[in-house]
Amino acid sequence: MSETLVDSKQIDASKRTWLIASSCAGAVGGVATAIPFVSTFQPSERAKAAGAAVEVDIAGIKPGEKMTVEWRGKPVWIVRRTPEQVAALASIDGQLADPKSERKPSELTPEYARNEGRSIKPEIFVAVGICSHLGCSPSDKFQTGAQPSLPDDWKGGFLCPCHGSTFDMAGRVFKNKPAPDNLEVPPHMYLSDSKLLIGEDKKA
Repeated sequence: MSETLVDSKQIDASKRTWLIASSCAGAVGGVATAIPFVSTFQPSERAKAAGAAVEVDIAGIKPGEKMTVEWRGKPVWIVRRTPEQVAALASIDGQLADPKSERKPSELTPEYARNEGRSIKPEIFVAVGICSHLGCSPSDKFQTGAQPSLPDDWKGGFLCPCHGSTFDMAGRVFKNKPAPDNLEVPPHMYLSDSKLLIGEDKKA
């Protein structure tokens, strides 16, 4: 009888030890699997960078030239307009669908860019290079005068090759075109005469 009791106690002790060991191993395994799972919810460095402001040196852009940078996965154009291109903006207001950028101003045109040139500085134009129709990227058509798919009195601007929408040198869409809105002007500000920050405009 006493021998049976001893055996039972030994078996119970063995079970207890096995259960504790199993539980501990399970808990450690649970933590090990939980850590990678939770980490998938943390934003990656690439994701952080995608939304970050982009600093651009614009000193090398000559009048009549354009450079493109990426911000939030979108192409952003920076154009240094010539004096002639700036002067021509006022002369075509009657041909434009939204010359004063009154449509969707909070989405497309920051307050400091609600002017003829849609810019902070008259000579520098900053815009997201995506057509408001179906998301194509318009081509540069800075040369003036008659050209294929453009009017004879063309003053310079952009042509969307997908469906023929045209925009002036301030990204304003012409009337009776598929694109419903002007090109988007992203938040931006000048850090100096030659440094532009795309994506922030707290000091603008």
